Amino acid sequence: MRPKVLFCLLPILIASCTKEVKTKDSLLDHLPPNPALVVKINNLTNFKSELKNNALLKNIEGFSHIEDISANTQGFNYLKTGKTCVIAFYEVGKDNYDYILAAKNDTNLFNVDSVTNKKVETLTYEGTNLTKYDLDGLEVFSFSKDRDILISSSMMLMENLIRTSENTPVDPTLKKLYGASSLDNSATIFINPSENMSLLALKEQNEGKKHPFSSWVSLDFTANSDEVRLNGVAMAPDSTKNFINLFKGTTPLANRTPEYAPLNAQAIISYTFDDYQIFAKNQSHYLDRVKQTDSLFNTVEEVGLIYMNNEKVVLLKSFGTESLYDYLNSKKTDSEDYQGSEILTLEETTLVEKSFSPLVKDFKSNHCTILENSFIFSENKEAIQTIISNHKSSSAFDSDQGFKTAKASLANESSILIVSNASGIDFFAEQELAPEVFGDIKENDLDGQIFASQMVMDNGFAHFNLLVSKILKTQEKKTVSPLFTLELNTDLATDPQFVKNHRTKQQEIVVQDENNVLYLISTDGKVLWTKQLEGRIQGEIQQVDIYKNGKLQLAFTTNDQFLILDRNGNEVAPFNMDFDGGNLNPLAVFDYDGSRNYRFVVTQGSKVYMYNNQGKIVRGFTFTDAPSTILGAPKHFRVGNKDYLVFKQDNGTLRILHRVGSDRIKVSEKIDFSNNDIFLYKNKFSVTNKTGVLHQIDTNGKLTATNFNLNPDHGFYATSNTLVFMDDNVLSIRGKKVELELGVYSKPKIFYIYDKIYIGVTDIQNHQIYLYDSQAEPIPNFPVFGSSLVDLRDMDNDKMLELVAKDQDNSLIVYKIN
Repeated sequence: MRPKVLFCLLPILIASCTKEVKTKDSLLDHLPPNPALVVKINNLTNFKSELKNNALLKNIEGFSHIEDISANTQGFNYLKTGKTCVIAFYEVGKDNYDYILAAKNDTNLFNVDSVTNKKVETLTYEGTNLTKYDLDGLEVFSFSKDRDILISSSMMLMENLIRTSENTPVDPTLKKLYGASSLDNSATIFINPSENMSLLALKEQNEGKKHPFSSWVSLDFTANSDEVRLNGVAMAPDSTKNFINLFKGTTPLANRTPEYAPLNAQAIISYTFDDYQIFAKNQSHYLDRVKQTDSLFNTVEEVGLIYMNNEKVVLLKSFGTESLYDYLNSKKTDSEDYQGSEILTLEETTLVEKSFSPLVKDFKSNHCTILENSFIFSENKEAIQTIISNHKSSSAFDSDQGFKTAKASLANESSILIVSNASGIDFFAEQELAPEVFGDIKENDLDGQIFASQMVMDNGFAHFNLLVSKILKTQEKKTVSPLFTLELNTDLATDPQFVKNHRTKQQEIVVQDENNVLYLISTDGKVLWTKQLEGRIQGEIQQVDIYKNGKLQLAFTTNDQFLILDRNGNEVAPFNMDFDGGNLNPLAVFDYDGSRNYRFVVTQGSKVYMYNNQGKIVRGFTFTDAPSTILGAPKHFRVGNKDYLVFKQDNGTLRILHRVGSDRIKVSEKIDFSNNDIFLYKNKFSVTNKTGVLHQIDTNGKLTATNFNLNPDHGFYATSNTLVFMDDNVLSIRGKKVELELGVYSKPKIFYIYDKIYIGVTDIQNHQIYLYDSQAEPIPNFPVFGSSLVDLRDMDNDKMLELVAKDQDNSLIVYKIN
């Protein structure tokens, strides 16, 4: 059992942590032999974000076993690259690990300009120049090799690296796994359980395990705020006595142990095989024994271990119970009835352990019962009674919400399945791990987490799934709960907003930070990519389909650029346009007939630039230079079969134009515009002035004015039939007024989703988000915490809404409204 339990714990323990030479084929070839752990990082920015924003990984940063590794890797904070890099950890002393990082050479790869207390010097070793950095007491060493750069936390490792011959041997299994690893995940972890076992923090008596779990294991890493997932393969050559070779030549089956384990079980372990005789042959080879195979267990196809109250119960599931029952019945010393089930007391108490070692160890089969087609063995009679009573009442572990959370991410059939709650992990850690590591686990609150490990045997290797996840709760109706939070590298500069993923049809999130880095964030809180921009995005990002093929792009202006980015954050030519002098307004996108023949309108001062889908100026548009500065983004409205282009000018003129740029409606009255947009309300072009007067112009040019006596900084939003004002702390929806708590409020915003109107407004001062319906009735369980204007969508197409907003200065939060 022990090697398997370690693999359930593995995600916790490893995730937080000029000579003339020939050109190397891969970064892996640079590394010295026998690394304890190798991490191939495909996307460094995303990998850092996933580590930083996962609640569990943040909790275990202080674990004694990984604290030193974390301290040594602080130099990674200064790394920045969009290319693949490789980090290898080496044990340089008992429980002491240093690293070597190999990456493609880039002048901006290791940037320490922001470190005030630093010292940089050049060292020479055997004719090779190295750079030594002292960064506030943290030492980092580097040197260039061909087109690559090597960085390390240890001078000794660098010396070994320089002394290494040109043809550094790479373990062929590792090389094979490295070459086959996916580029879709932020990182892939490679570990060899047969070497450097101290990395797993075993008790000293467990470090010298005779037969390791497998040889190299390759695990693709992914994480979000609530989950860590590792998926990959474990290798086990036929000649080795690795644990997974016990299942060589067998086919995995559906695991039934969870159906018999009680609801309050701490953990279950299930092993399946479709042919007992093949398993028995593998078992004899693994145990170095010569023993004639016993036909007594020919019908057994699953061995299960059920942990409850820090003791275990063993299950043998069979497709034929008669012969085994006859044998056990002949060996009983006593029997009794319990709730209609017979409990046997056995004289041969080592039968199960001897027959199914190493799956079952340290176990006495004192008692047994049969439930359906499964034999249940226990050391204490009370444990079997608990199993029987829970089974009779259909109160089984497979109904537990934690098990359901894990099962949703796992295959239906497996050779090995481990599922454990926090109590089970505490138990396993006490049995297997070094005392200081067990103490760390015990002190940290892991309640609410589920841990799962799954192995599916294939030809010569095993598929692996490892999972640590927050237990998903069954959502009650009319609840609002945080779905995830995401911390960025620096403070947010724009309000987060939803954008559509044209592949999944779900909504993702875009936001920009104070360093002008644009982030695209997935539905589960992962940073998909980042894009360094030269300036601050103006207004909202628009989505367009310029190729008319269903693929969406992001279009926006910064202070001095007009950009369109594709799904992966790449610039779409020729939409990378610079504007001398800057001071651009937000981008306006007009799609007159819904035909995707877009008109991109960029306004700068009094200048108006209208571009088509090819990035060319639309020559037929004549309104290219207004008499005065244009305010905000122009708007396009369609009333009947006519188009109206509406511009605000700082001289108080409202221009309402034809498609070609000539005046369609002339507005003679000057308006001292408020800082609100133009809306079409009741088929009238509607704006407010700084004294709270609503000005409306109909399609015949008739102008009406309604004085609402609003403050100059009031908020105003309208749809075709709904008018909303925010004035001081009074929210007015269709004439119905709601007095909110005193504060500083954002503009209101209207959302129309699933035939229902929602109005959102935020108290920026007190960090409260309010949400109302069209009748000025509050949405249940609001307000919630937040500090920016909100966006509201059905993010994952489940007919329930999600809301995104700024959380703390450097983080965003997503709520689910059930």
